Amino acid sequence: MTKYVVITGGVVSGIGKGITAASLGALLKARGYKVTLQKFDPYFNVDSSNLSPYQHGEIFVTDDGAETDLVIGHYERFIDECLTGRSDITSGRVYSNVISNEREGKYDGSTVQVVPHITDEIRNQLLAPDDGTIVIVDVGGTVGDIECNPFLEAFKQLRVLIGSDNIAYVHVSYVPFIEMSGEQKTKPTQHSVKELQNVGIQPDVIVCRSDYPLEAGSKKKMAAFCNVRQDCIIENLTTDNILAIPLELESEGFASAVLRKLKLEDREADLTKWEKAAKAAYEQEREKKVRIAVVGKYVEMHDAYVSLFEALRYSGYELGVDCETEGISSDRITERNVAQKLAGYDGIIIPAGFGERGFAGKIACAGYAREHDVPCLMIGLGAHAGVAEFARSVLGMKDADSREFDKKTSVPVICEGAVPFKKGAHRTSVVEGTLLHEAHGAREIFMRHRHRYEMNPDYAAALNKSGMLVSGISDDGYIDAYELPVKKFFVGTAFQPEFNAKVGRPDKLITLFLSRAVSG
Repeated sequence: MTKYVVITGGVVSGIGKGITAASLGALLKARGYKVTLQKFDPYFNVDSSNLSPYQHGEIFVTDDGAETDLVIGHYERFIDECLTGRSDITSGRVYSNVISNEREGKYDGSTVQVVPHITDEIRNQLLAPDDGTIVIVDVGGTVGDIECNPFLEAFKQLRVLIGSDNIAYVHVSYVPFIEMSGEQKTKPTQHSVKELQNVGIQPDVIVCRSDYPLEAGSKKKMAAFCNVRQDCIIENLTTDNILAIPLELESEGFASAVLRKLKLEDREADLTKWEKAAKAAYEQEREKKVRIAVVGKYVEMHDAYVSLFEALRYSGYELGVDCETEGISSDRITERNVAQKLAGYDGIIIPAGFGERGFAGKIACAGYAREHDVPCLMIGLGAHAGVAEFARSVLGMKDADSREFDKKTSVPVICEGAVPFKKGAHRTSVVEGTLLHEAHGAREIFMRHRHRYEMNPDYAAALNKSGMLVSGISDDGYIDAYELPVKKFFVGTAFQPEFNAKVGRPDKLITLFLSRAVSG
């Protein structure tokens, strides 16, 4: 039977509940268990497709084309599995389904209410693989938020429906330290657990987020007031290295406590991958340093490009180099100041995005990288900027542009695609002898896309003739990748390779880019 771990958050938001869930998945998988994760978010957006990067960070794309919350990326990277749109459930989706069912007469004339219709639909969205998989459910928001109540009610009922031995409740809470009095305070956690108990959920494990180690008295007090075993009070200290978190939680006995509640065997964990990754993060070879400029529209928000930054870190660990990244706003770059803005960097990445703002700056960056032979990886809209710059500067097509920004351009090097919006994993045919082939060692790769416009194959012959080699072609004939063979590394891709990176298994193209930036 499927086992469930329901993880809730208390006191404040943003304390790392998603990383805690991902870490538990990694620890269980290291013991040989099958694991998957789901996020249940209380907001009423049906999915993440229309959310601003300034509010929610990047939109992570799964193989099946779902546009999801960025935490799904953390899940994938930590458990080294490809998830689907079923892993990201929102109130918007739940309520939409219930209203659709009501319109179709599926409730036999009943008055539609939160209980049972909304709560039933929430549980209907739960994954239920019949192969011994442990499903970790991350409930978004904070206990006490009004919008969280239907989810908490649904998962409270789950215990009765499947049996108490098949579900474990984990509560992630914040334990502050008052500098003025020099005291650690457990009262916020006590109140948070009381709020949870009022809903009908008694946590089995409490994970305490804190900037300071938990005092013995703090654990004892929380155990007594929260009705939780003292060895189920788990310390989770603040760290600047998230790859060390699974190891820290393992030392606290987190996974063992959860397995004990689920009546499952506590096997020996193989954490070799995590030990290697954590050590690499702490002990980079400082003589090998590389500085990478990330030129995008939302660089002041780290989470807007979190998958890219994580992918660069993993590639740096693989190569044994200290990869320093710095965000540069593309809408502040012009042809006049580009040399000043990009001077001193070993490599440049122009990431994906949408909209015309900052596109001129991306074009200027692509031109600077090409003319000065600075290793450059251009992704999505960044690749569009690179091909537009080449067409203008090298092919002499001064009007070359994207139909996304100029519907009437006479030189549409970027055009409408065969589908209105290309999302998810698609096949790319790779040309042998190219950097793309060197990176992947394969004639076919499946990579994730998220874009509305394509690089126009009508200009492929002209590009190839002038030195820009088309290195990847999509199944529907569009340019998926290109490069300049005479440069150290000048590659543009329609797909987003950063979504492919996992802990201990970095993306191959990003790793090749970083290696060229180091040697260059």
